[in-house]
Order: sequence, then structure tokens, then C-alpha cells
Amino acid sequence: MSFEEFTAVGPGGLFRADVPVVITLPHNVQGLGREGIAARLRNMTVTLFTEPGDKNHPGRWQTRDIRLHEFLDDDRYLTNPDTWHRIVSNIRNSPADVDAVVGFDAERFFGYGRSLYAANLWISHRGVFTKNHFDEFENFNIALEGRKRFVIAPPGFGEYYPRSVLRGLGDKSEVFDLDNVDRQRYPRVVPRLAQRRDLILEPGQMLYLPLGWWHQAESLDELNINVNFWLTSRKILRRPHVLGVALCTYAHRKLTRVYSYKPTEVTAR
Repeated sequence: MSFEEFTAVGPGGLFRADVPVVITLPHNVQGLGREGIAARLRNMTVTLFTEPGDKNHPGRWQTRDIRLHEFLDDDRYLTNPDTWHRIVSNIRNSPADVDAVVGFDAERFFGYGRSLYAANLWISHRGVFTKNHFDEFENFNIALEGRKRFVIAPPGFGEYYPRSVLRGLGDKSEVFDLDNVDRQRYPRVVPRLAQRRDLILEPGQMLYLPLGWWHQAESLDELNINVNFWLTSRKILRRPHVLGVALCTYAHRKLTRVYSYKPTEVTAR
């Protein structure tokens, strides 16, 4: 879909269609890469996610807060294939920084009212893999630097073998990797594999991922920088399992103080 077509239908039109789509941004939209982000947001606090570099590792990631420059200036965070490192920071409370990073007026399309839950800046290195899961939000993901491979599958619940609360909450699947499925162990997911979509998101493209669609992602280049916008939608009321998981996730994060994607106070300059 072209950016002009996206402008015509708006996010609401895509919500109603409920189908993943890649939107090509105009050539005059120039988001920031590593150097620009480092200069603008150098001292911003970010959350570092760390986990073993193994797609089948069953454990949780570990998190801690660091400064953005600590991540970018330390090669160990970007070159160790045995350990995956990624950082995230919700910068929605600084619209000027959001617009500068993505290269266009984000408020025009996504707003900064009640529907915008997060505008997350993500940075990762080659090989970092996000296991199969769904989001309780409508998701627009913009690639600023580096390519990222997504595998996407339609909504559903039991057929994806959701993990228990103790093992990652119901938004995550026991089928970690849709590219490598034990069909005898997970027979219910097999029909969904025929419906999966495989794409590579290139810099200058934006992916719309509907609420409740399962997906996994893998960073393909030395450095990957993405911004994703999470928006709330009444569609969640039509997918009770998504609503239930969202409520459990919220309670779990409150009790355990696990990272909750609260907006970051940007004090970079």
C-alpha cells in the first residue's frame, strides 16, 4: 500500500479490514538512523532486554535500565551472537522526538490521546529473535535502519498452544518458531501454517499488524532500529481471549514490576 492510500483510509480503515499490510513511506520522509538517534536521545533511559541467543530457550528475558549511549557505545551489546540484546523505550510523551525519529507528523495519523498506548523505540542486533506471540494493541511498525523478517499468522487461541501465566502469559505460544514446528507435538497449529505470511520489512516501510494476529520477528542486519505505535481498539471486545490476556498481563506486570512500557521522560539534550 502506498502512503497516499494509507492517508485516504487512515488507521481506522485498516482496523476494520483487519489484514496485515506493508505501507511504503514517501521518499521525502527521512527518519533518523543510529547517528541521528544517538545525537538526539543520547542520555535517554532505555530498558535492556537480555536472553540467550537460542530460539528454543524456554526462559524469560532479563531486564534492566541503562542509558541509550551505553548500549550504542558498547560493542558487546551489538556483536555477541550467543546472547541477544535489545533495547526499548516508550517515547510517546515527547511528540517532537517521535516526529523527528520517524520523519513525519505522527500525531496526524496516530494522535496522542487515549488511543495511543505507546510509541516504542526498538534497537537490536543481527539475529535477535522475538518468539511467536500476539499483541493486545493495533500495531504499526516502522523500519528506520536495518531489515526485519516477520512471520505472521491469523488470530486464534487454543490452536497456538498459549503458554501459562508462569511461562510467559497467554499472549505467547509454546510454538516458539513458526518456521520450525514439531507437527506431531502441536498438531492443532498445522492448519494455521498454511495461512501464514512471511515478509521482510525494509527501511522506509511501515507494517500494520492487527490486534490479536500472531507474529514473530528476526533482526537481519548488524543494527536494526524500529519504532512501533501501539493503539487501543474496541476490536479487543470481539476477541475475548485477547482481552483476558491483556488484563492478566496488566495485573502480572503490576505485581512483579516487570517492564510495563510506561512512557519515558526524554531528557537527552
